[in-house]
Amino acid sequence: MSFELKLSVSPTARAMRLRVDRRTGEVVLTIPKRASRRKALAWADGHRDWIEARLAEVVPGLPLVPGTDLPLYDRPHRIDWSPGRPRTPRLEEGRLVVGGPEDGLEARLLRWLRRHALDTLAAETAEFAARAGVKVARIGIGDPLSRWGSCSAAGGIRYSWRLILAPDWVRRATVAHEVAHRVHMNHGPDFHFLVETLLGADPKPARSWLRRHGPSLHRVGRAV
Repeated sequence: MSFELKLSVSPTARAMRLRVDRRTGEVVLTIPKRASRRKALAWADGHRDWIEARLAEVVPGLPLVPGTDLPLYDRPHRIDWSPGRPRTPRLEEGRLVVGGPEDGLEARLLRWLRRHALDTLAAETAEFAARAGVKVARIGIGDPLSRWGSCSAAGGIRYSWRLILAPDWVRRATVAHEVAHRVHMNHGPDFHFLVETLLGADPKPARSWLRRHGPSLHRVGRAV
């Protein structure tokens, strides 16, 4: 198995470290600032079996093309494309119906998914904010690799649009988590109690689901 190795020099690292990103398949070798690059590469080559085993765990990319089963709400929705239909996607039972030129189809679908995610997450944020008795200054979406949501000290909340690919109960637990940060900007006992109170359920299974299945959500719309 061939792979590209990304070398990262860290001024704070005390030892060499290998990491394989399960979402992107990127292989990263981090070395201390004064480490020998030749020895580092030889060390990494000695761990080739480990690297190849981790790469085998990487979920294949899921390009958004006609016939693809898109896991919207963790349920398969077939991308049903025909050039004579309207360009704006339409959600039906088990299908995402869309038309227009096939060239640029994935970009149109991604724009629709982001808009749909914003509408869904904004509505659920308003619901939980009302329960908590707080206001949210602004709601936004993005596509971060390292987190599913974030709450700023200024009162804004930002989510990964990919949460709409997860089951409803997972997405709602994430929203409750971020809204609770409008009351407690920490992860102390009072914060966790509020999350569970807002959600009306234990949020731990949702966090476990994202740890297990999150990498596959990040592969949607990626060709690699």
